[in-house]
Amino acid sequence: MPDSLFTHDALDPSYSEIAVAPSSPHVGAEISSIDLTCALSDRQLEELRRAFTEYLVIFFRDQEISFEDHVRLAEYFGSIGAHVGVTTISNPTEDPRVRLFHYDETTSKISGDIWHTDQSCAEKPPLGSILYNHTLPPNGGGDTIFASMYAAYDALSDRMKSYLDGLMALHDGTRIFGPGTPAASHPVIVRHPDSGKKLIYVNDAFTAKINDVPPEESEAILRFLYAHCARPEWSYRFRWQPHSIAFWDNRCAHHYAVSDYWPAVRSGFRVQIDGMASPVAG
Repeated sequence: MPDSLFTHDALDPSYSEIAVAPSSPHVGAEISSIDLTCALSDRQLEELRRAFTEYLVIFFRDQEISFEDHVRLAEYFGSIGAHVGVTTISNPTEDPRVRLFHYDETTSKISGDIWHTDQSCAEKPPLGSILYNHTLPPNGGGDTIFASMYAAYDALSDRMKSYLDGLMALHDGTRIFGPGTPAASHPVIVRHPDSGKKLIYVNDAFTAKINDVPPEESEAILRFLYAHCARPEWSYRFRWQPHSIAFWDNRCAHHYAVSDYWPAVRSGFRVQIDGMASPVAG
């Protein structure tokens, strides 16, 4: 049975240089008719950028890429960024721009198994991340779930939208990465700089509190928002295969790495793209 009812038989007809198959009604599309081991043409790149903005997360299959290929794809969208956490020194590769993501029977803690956007504790959080997995558990598992924060915002009542508009929330890196990582305040509701759409910008991993409201009120609102953002109605579960790639827009998509495969091996590499600006209120 396919991952969703959206298959390659239902390609988006507005694309001609690449094939774009929507993965779900609200988030994700699988990209084919493209070779990421080669430089992209201007027209391919134009459509790829449009698909990234339109679908929030884009997926690729059967792309056995090198570090150079990985970095080239990222640099089409921005400069390569560095992780804010001090723990990254424990998993270097021979290319300092590329971070190792490897888990096996010796791994004590699998990262990402909480709904989050990457490093929202930074003053300028990453624009996006590109994860390439070459080795997957033999019996399945290790999926990544993505959720649209556009759809989550649209589903709020008008009264809740009005209440949240203008509020600021503190995102604290020490909650996940420990001492030495930053904290920053961002609007609870932001407007995406490229699509112009409004979205919810809090997440269970990093958001510590809503500023300027009583602690009890902050806790209750955040608890509601975390549950609301994680609803399956605007989520899509990506089932990895060897040499697959997921490239997500960190500004408008939450993700959750399902840690159901231990002690099997799940191994790959990730490149992070610098944020262009701090999140801006809606």
